[in-house]
Amino acid sequence: MTLSDVLAKFEPVIGLEVHVQLATNTKIFCGCPTSFGAEPNSNVCPVCLGLPGALPVLNRKAVDMAIEAALALNCTVNPKSIFARKNYFYPDLPKGYQISQYDQPLAEHGYVDIGGKRLGITRVHMEDDAGKSIHDGFKDSSKYSYVDLNRSGTPLIEIVTEPDMRSSDEAYAFLTELKQVLQYINVSTCDMEKGHLRCDANVSVRLRGAEKFGTKAEVKNLNSFRFLKMALDYEIGRQVELIESGGRVIQETRLYNNESGETVGMRSKEHAHDYRYFPEPDLIPLRISSQWIAQVRERMPELPASRRARFIEAYGLREYDAGVLTATRAMSDYFEETAKASGDPRAAANWVMGDLAGLLKGADIGESPVSAANLGRLVALIGEGKISGKLAKEILPKMFANGETADAIIEREGLAQISDEGALTKIIDEVIAANPKQVEQYKSGKTAVIGFLVGQAMKASRGQADPAAVNRILKEKLA
Repeated sequence: MTLSDVLAKFEPVIGLEVHVQLATNTKIFCGCPTSFGAEPNSNVCPVCLGLPGALPVLNRKAVDMAIEAALALNCTVNPKSIFARKNYFYPDLPKGYQISQYDQPLAEHGYVDIGGKRLGITRVHMEDDAGKSIHDGFKDSSKYSYVDLNRSGTPLIEIVTEPDMRSSDEAYAFLTELKQVLQYINVSTCDMEKGHLRCDANVSVRLRGAEKFGTKAEVKNLNSFRFLKMALDYEIGRQVELIESGGRVIQETRLYNNESGETVGMRSKEHAHDYRYFPEPDLIPLRISSQWIAQVRERMPELPASRRARFIEAYGLREYDAGVLTATRAMSDYFEETAKASGDPRAAANWVMGDLAGLLKGADIGESPVSAANLGRLVALIGEGKISGKLAKEILPKMFANGETADAIIEREGLAQISDEGALTKIIDEVIAANPKQVEQYKSGKTAVIGFLVGQAMKASRGQADPAAVNRILKEKLA
């Protein structure tokens, strides 16, 4: 049964649990650095090692970032939230419990809009991260596992969605939008390779038209958006095949194997009572005033969805172009400054997405050595008729290489556009004399050949001739 056949009969029901590392310099309950790549077990202290008598102290900056993330996801921030101990045993959890939030989280009842559909967010809560277990793969005679506690105590927010997604494509789109929002407000880099964004998916299937949810499985180890989509498609197919053959889906935790493209059973799914949650006795309730929320809201930038809509409305951009230009906050800021400097937003958009993007890709760099003001000036010079678009394409790489302005390059190399009627007439007379065959074709009714003649005139002028003037004078001469 193909995936399309499966989706014709069964409806997937998907919810996500996304763990996001907050971009603080220090951990959530101590002053240890959160820097990535340090020597194993070097960024640790008695608090994140879980030593007896060590007491946690909440990082205000982490709370501030968590509030901003919750507001950006349209959540209601609760005036009071409680930290709790989530008890479980694992080698990389030195305290024997994780400090998290349970029945009184930081924020609730948010949403993200994807393609006209609203996907609900149940809650956003804060917690500390566990350490990292490293297995040597049991190669040869070696059978060791290692524990690095540098990550232990790193501040996280967990974003739990409603089971509102009905396909792997919707889950992929949700994560893409979520990542973009969090990067816009600078609360996380969301670098999946460094574990800054990790996702688990709860997935079940039911017959189309049914109201009751099926039994869900939680799929872990989804360390890329592509693997998330692949894992969900496999798991949906697995559950449907099981049901169709008379079997029964059991509630369990499954791991996704990137190499085989399959999910495999890991353990039976825990219920909340298995963790024996109780309020963290070493931390008082977290109280967030309306003034604090207002301060955070005040400093928040324009969010991606709002900026996309504004670019379409204010600058007349296509939806696709607006999406590309708002992919990152840096790019959208760059485009907007270029558009203002150029006086022609749509032309600016084409240069940012086209020629400049090509140069950045070729150089394999992210930040443009051409300032937005300088690129805007280049686009303005085209609009003013001082240089041709073709000439601008030759000037931009020089600006990219040495950071010079377009005006400086034009003056130094004598590249100003030729608009003088007499000079253009002389060039065109030479082109007509050198191409009698094409002139005859034009006069016999094959008017498309004028494009060739314009091209010859532009070539003769090293691209400096005013194309519109060349076209006009040619037609007058040939008439």
